[in-house]
Amino acid sequence: MSAPAILWFRRDLRLGDHPALQEAARRGPVIGLFVLDEALLGPSGPARRTFLYRCLRELDEQLGGKLLVLRGEPERVVPELAERTGASSVHVSADTGPYGRRRDERVREALRGREALGADVEWVPTGSPYAVTPGRITKRDGAPYKVFTPFRRAWDEHGRPKPARTSASAADWTLPRRVGAVPIPDDEELGELVLPPAGESAAKKRWREFLKSTVHEYERDRDRPDHAGTSRMSPYLRWGCVHPRTLLADLDGRSGEGVDSYRNELAFREFYADVLWHWPESARRNFDARFDRMRLDTGADAWERFEMWCAGRTGFPVVDAGMRQLLAVGWMHNRIRMVVASFLVKDLHLPWWWGARHFMRHLVDGDLASNQHGWQWTAGTGTDAAPYFRIFNPITQGTRFDPDGAYVREFVPELRGLSAKSTHEPWKLPDGPPNGYPGPIVEHHHERQESLARYGEIKT
Repeated sequence: MSAPAILWFRRDLRLGDHPALQEAARRGPVIGLFVLDEALLGPSGPARRTFLYRCLRELDEQLGGKLLVLRGEPERVVPELAERTGASSVHVSADTGPYGRRRDERVREALRGREALGADVEWVPTGSPYAVTPGRITKRDGAPYKVFTPFRRAWDEHGRPKPARTSASAADWTLPRRVGAVPIPDDEELGELVLPPAGESAAKKRWREFLKSTVHEYERDRDRPDHAGTSRMSPYLRWGCVHPRTLLADLDGRSGEGVDSYRNELAFREFYADVLWHWPESARRNFDARFDRMRLDTGADAWERFEMWCAGRTGFPVVDAGMRQLLAVGWMHNRIRMVVASFLVKDLHLPWWWGARHFMRHLVDGDLASNQHGWQWTAGTGTDAAPYFRIFNPITQGTRFDPDGAYVREFVPELRGLSAKSTHEPWKLPDGPPNGYPGPIVEHHHERQESLARYGEIKT
């Protein structure tokens, strides 16, 4: 009997369109592995961890109960498993994030240096969570792109492989015994938070629904939080329940503004991953170092305003609706993500990384590259960022993109029953905001001028 191959699932929790599965199955019997790594689980928050556990349960069911789950540091766990099972190779979809790259290098070194294995266990990365693996697209001189539009052109020209034809039947799955397996953890306590259905089957169903009913109106409706105009595919892309290459292949042959716009959003996701590949420090620091000198508020009063922002108690209804949506469903509409980010950075003058960390703690689709660089775009500190002087007015953003107030009233029940205009400016009512809803914690026009003054101090 040939030696088994280990397929280590990470951000690829599916069996369809899975090149690493295809390569592992070619080698012999396959051990499907997932490692519960506290370095990743700890910062994730209950929503994202619970969604992960539900994805793992569906994957285990697809494998007939043969998903092996281990807990511990991967550089110890994976080589030990290879030693105990006599595996000849470890197969992965490449992880291109800062932690994933460091972790994988440690695992490779451990596989090469483990004398008890008798021979090196082959480390086989095949594919990645992206249509084009980060780092592959550069300018003619080899320099990475910092601006999206030329990156998008190069990304289109680069092309991508066709989806791999894989499924559960693609491999001879084997489950080793006495290797320290642990059960998939139970769901965590979520209170009233409601998550979307998890796993590959749910991803496929949601994608079919979007293609059938929404994609052609996507360009028109994607900025409207009061409409069901977005794909809601981000949690599935985050965990690899579906590959973006699959989505792009389904869009091929379709035309229209909505299709083009959605394809552009997928490209933006790949751009941010590419930026993070070339500048991993940008996950934690300003991409534009000039902003290291920007005056920020960080004292006790700043923390109090931050807590009001986190709780959705700023007194600006569209901001509060977004922050409460995050707590209620572990997700936030993309237009509103920009609005609440602008408010934190340019109305409250707080560090963008405070908000980014809060998002990563609560978002079921929390993705380091997209989250951190989305925040830096709004803050004006990132690559190809919005100009710092583009400061969203939280009132006009509400009246423009939620004109009837339906989105606000869904997540801010204190304001239900108000007219559309009053919903976005409840402090103008004769008796002030109703039902204990707070008045604005800042005056937007004043804070806008303050932000511009602080920017003026560093722009030269």
